[in-house]
Amino acid sequence: MVADKHTSEEKHEEKHDVLKATQVVIHRALEKLGYPEEVYELLKEPIRMLTVKIPVRMDDGTVKIFTGYRAQHNDAVGPTKGGIRFHPSVTEREVKALSIWMSLKCGIVDLPYGGGKGGIVCDPRNMSFRELERLSRGYVRAISQIVGPTKDIPAPDVFTNSQIMAWMMDEYSRIDEFNSPGFITGKPLVLGGSHGRETATAKGVTICIREAAKKRGIDLEGARVVVQGFGNAGSFLAKFMHDAGAKVIGISDAYGALYDPNGLDIDYLLDRRDSFGTVTKLFKNTITNKELLELECDILVPAAIENQITEENAHNIKAKIVVEAANGPTTLEATEILTKRGILIVPDVLASAGGVTVSYFEWVQNNQGYYWTEEEVEEKLEKVMVKAFNNVYETAQTRRVDMRLAAYMVGVRKMAEACRFRGWI
Repeated sequence: MVADKHTSEEKHEEKHDVLKATQVVIHRALEKLGYPEEVYELLKEPIRMLTVKIPVRMDDGTVKIFTGYRAQHNDAVGPTKGGIRFHPSVTEREVKALSIWMSLKCGIVDLPYGGGKGGIVCDPRNMSFRELERLSRGYVRAISQIVGPTKDIPAPDVFTNSQIMAWMMDEYSRIDEFNSPGFITGKPLVLGGSHGRETATAKGVTICIREAAKKRGIDLEGARVVVQGFGNAGSFLAKFMHDAGAKVIGISDAYGALYDPNGLDIDYLLDRRDSFGTVTKLFKNTITNKELLELECDILVPAAIENQITEENAHNIKAKIVVEAANGPTTLEATEILTKRGILIVPDVLASAGGVTVSYFEWVQNNQGYYWTEEEVEEKLEKVMVKAFNNVYETAQTRRVDMRLAAYMVGVRKMAEACRFRGWI
């Protein structure tokens, strides 16, 4: 029985392996675009993957060894770019998949970057401020040879923030013996951060929701929206939707979900949530995450973790539009089911590209030493996201493919062309 259990768990893991799923769609996209097999062989994995061990002296005097990763997917277009996550479930395969998604995002919004990603296996919720600082600095020392403003530019991700970016920038500047604000993005404003960076991912998703609603003839005023996840992206998104006149009828966090058919009081929930975005513990009448995803609504936004909409629940999804704010929330099987049912999916690599776009703006401002107002940043982000959405939507229509495959086709083309012109393939 134990052997059978292990086999079924392994099969489930393999089925929901984000790296494998990403490679499948990249392969399809390159085939559709007519590229030879060697292009896929080059792009299916990062060109560089570094695993590091970081010794950190804990507050009790003991030394704990942490494992960290940095993946650089492809630097044919320009330096690689991507966040660093601090999470107990970080794996090498996940970091590789995330670096590929970053390459695709940069291609979709037409930035001069390839994709990168980093992660440290740790639980920051059980660490002190000083321990986090030592870990952040230790990670930068461990990866310092392969990163830099013209090589690979990190940024915040799950459980990392502007304070952690500030420590990392300071450590890199010490090693470099030169003030290097352009080494990292998502910094505090006083250290060369950009206006609009904190809300950038949610702003980009909001623009995609608006454009998708137009295509489906849905008026955002009064539209019923469900947001799964109430972290950075989810909470800002719920607020933007609420402010746009939509009815946010459901939200969730790691402990459960809240539902009100008349619309939730988003300002009240934002006021009551803790620093990790949890708020449902304060309420008695909660529903499950599973029930939340299957609510009757116009727009469903998975903004939590991967593999939330699968072949098991895809037939029960009652939304007209699914906009992916999280990374990989819908499996390939579920994508097929939803597309056949006429549900419009705006894929993660397009919907959540607002974060990397404003990170790019921050890097540009650091390089030129001239900083923009919040209005300028928002105006520029609006232009980039609308153009990217229309490009992917038109590709899906003209090539008769789903939005995910269309986004991958748009995202991979720039990288493949850059590799070809460089003479790599």
